[in-house]
Amino acid sequence: MASHALPLSVDRSSTRPLPLQIADALRTAIVDGLLVAGDRLPSTRSLAAELSVSRGVADQAFDQLAAEGWIEGRAGSGTFVSPDLRSVTPTTAAVSDARPRAEADSAPPTLALRPGIPWTPPSATAAWRRAWRIAGTEPAPPGYPDPAGPVHLRRSVCSLLGRARGMSVDPDRVVVTTGATHGLTLALAAMRADRPEPRPVLAMEDPGYRTAASAAMAMGWDLYDVPVDAGGMRVDTLASTPETTRAVYVTPSHQYPTGGTLDVGRRAALIAHAQSTDTVVVEDDYDSEYRYDVAPLPALAHLDPDRVVYLGTIAKTLGAGVRLGWMVLPSYLVRPVLDHRLATGDFPSTPLCSAMTSLLDDGEWDRTVRAARRRYRDRDAAVRDSLSPFGELRGLGAGMHTTLVLSPRRAEAVARGAAHRGIEVPTVALSTRSHTDVGGLVIGYGRLTDTELRTALTVLVDELRRHGD
Repeated sequence: MASHALPLSVDRSSTRPLPLQIADALRTAIVDGLLVAGDRLPSTRSLAAELSVSRGVADQAFDQLAAEGWIEGRAGSGTFVSPDLRSVTPTTAAVSDARPRAEADSAPPTLALRPGIPWTPPSATAAWRRAWRIAGTEPAPPGYPDPAGPVHLRRSVCSLLGRARGMSVDPDRVVVTTGATHGLTLALAAMRADRPEPRPVLAMEDPGYRTAASAAMAMGWDLYDVPVDAGGMRVDTLASTPETTRAVYVTPSHQYPTGGTLDVGRRAALIAHAQSTDTVVVEDDYDSEYRYDVAPLPALAHLDPDRVVYLGTIAKTLGAGVRLGWMVLPSYLVRPVLDHRLATGDFPSTPLCSAMTSLLDDGEWDRTVRAARRRYRDRDAAVRDSLSPFGELRGLGAGMHTTLVLSPRRAEAVARGAAHRGIEVPTVALSTRSHTDVGGLVIGYGRLTDTELRTALTVLVDELRRHGD
């Protein structure tokens, strides 16, 4: 098939790098149907000549699109639009990569700046289909599965943790879950099984993850709210926790929702506190794979594997709908957790585990993370450039959200004004329980397109100016 002549151009006055401008234009051509699956692209040499840029610039653009799964090179033949994109038409692409659109005579469309919802590259869809085809070739499970999850998946998780977090983990300490919150409930059930009374206490960050708090209370635990600041959990305040405190839940790599990172000193102090009080630290490592400035700090589990329950999830890479995660347990908690699963019939799905093993083993998790890092790095910078004049930004350089610290009153006013203009932005107040003096806006940018994020930031800047302190 002959290569297509495309109406491409670059804007040399723009601050956006030329390779990204070219990648944007080609991506748009695919989404708009100007290029379809199997079409041959111009060579980087001819494209560079047409746009009056160096060939290296064109090569970088192609590398970006190849990493995202939009195009593929064929030795001796050229570069083509990926055949895995046959289902990507102007209609389906708009549905998959944008918020629901309102009718012309209804309210303006809403762009939701929700944290924790990831972008996934087009290549992930094809990989997902391949994984399920592989799972479908396996015989039907003859009985109930291993309550810890299939050993082949647990080995794949150990390999992932080794390369992503530098952790050396035995598969016998890994338990497959449906996500971080499920892992938390399993750990809390196991810790309470031997001492059901009095009601145990879980110390939690406040503001903190509401779903984790609700899950703990549903499991019969009371909560003790621990304040947070720019450095994450105020570990020094744990000395005042009740005597019945048996565990501490923390998000050390990127505190949710305020974005702070627990430094080395606080990490050591937290482990020392747990050791001296015989409590367990539950480490929710929900998005540590996304760092854009420096490498993430080692997991708390490095400091004392027998004192930390480590929670991981696929939700922030391949999507929450997959419903799969893992926990790495202290050896003495493995049997109680498995006994609880056996008693409640809470078994992991064998076909899902097989499909996920394929995704981990064929490198799809790694490819998705690499592509997402590049995209999130740009969005992290866009949030910084737009909102830094209006207050302290926490969580920059990591994750899929950044928090702008404001007074609760101002944050609520800005969020309300933005909502009237079709921009939904959560406030920190939604995640607070007792420390209601902490406020801010939580800017989630994972699922939005670049254009949608620019639109949302423009509205937020306007509202911040309107509602200045």
